Amino acid sequence: MKLEVKFYNKVNDKDLKFAVIMARYDGKWIFCKHKERETYEIPGGHRELDETILDTAKRELQEETGAIEFKIEPISVYSVTGKKRVNSNGGETFGMLFYAEVHSFNDILEDEIDKIEFFYNIPINLTYPEIQPYLYNKVIEIKGMN
Repeated sequence: MKLEVKFYNKVNDKDLKFAVIMARYDGKWIFCKHKERETYEIPGGHRELDETILDTAKRELQEETGAIEFKIEPISVYSVTGKKRVNSNGGETFGMLFYAEVHSFNDILEDEIDKIEFFYNIPINLTYPEIQPYLYNKVIEIKGMN
């Protein structure tokens, strides 16, 4: 089954399980390379118990990129339907897509992240090629970027 990505203006906050952050630094997009994969991914992750979705986004951005000074804003609710590594039943799961401008970093990344790299455009070698281009394009559209 092919994965399907949809965007929503709003859903119930409790349904938001993930935060994904399209982040830029010095005019380039920030992508993470996981230690166990040869592909690139957008910073993001699971919402913790009793955490706001904005706090999830800030925490994940800090853990996965080392960002310490940044401005972050919500862009859109998104959903993914179909079986994947983080959703074995294939039902619709919801997340919030954010945009961040990073101003500075520290050198500490979460253990699972090998490194971050900077790109002018979305890289070809993506971990989630059926999802990530839609999120990237939504940010480009909403922010009026080319």
